[in-house]
Amino acid sequence: MTDRPSNDKIILHGRGVVDGCIEGEALVTKETISGWGGVDSMTGTIVETRHELCGQSFAGKVLVFPGAKGSSGWSAAFHMARIAGVAPKALVFNEMTTKVALGAVVMRTPSVTELDQDPLDVIETGDWVKVDGDNGIVEITKGAKGG
Repeated sequence: MTDRPSNDKIILHGRGVVDGCIEGEALVTKETISGWGGVDSMTGTIVETRHELCGQSFAGKVLVFPGAKGSSGWSAAFHMARIAGVAPKALVFNEMTTKVALGAVVMRTPSVTELDQDPLDVIETGDWVKVDGDNGIVEITKGAKGG
């Protein structure tokens, strides 16, 4: 169910993966992300040459994506991004796999999945997104960079 209160917020309900509540600007991709070789862990930049976000950084953003691809190196790459201070603020994703779950845990970033609507159809890059991993809620303010 989606609520659309007068302040034009969209509320999605799902399952929290990692606890915590944080908000920030969304960076959205409809393509899975390869952690090992697909990201630069020191800058948070997508370096996979054929990826739609190639050259863009997820540092300090709410990363909205379908899920992870590639090897189990995903968790190591995203752990290094956390240590370097360039990890995403939060994760919103569709497909729960051990790769993405472990990546979320090692980054210690609030994460939500299994939402009642496809977040890739609702959230756009630049939307302001609040991710509540404690309650499995994602709140979107359309086109509201900076809240």
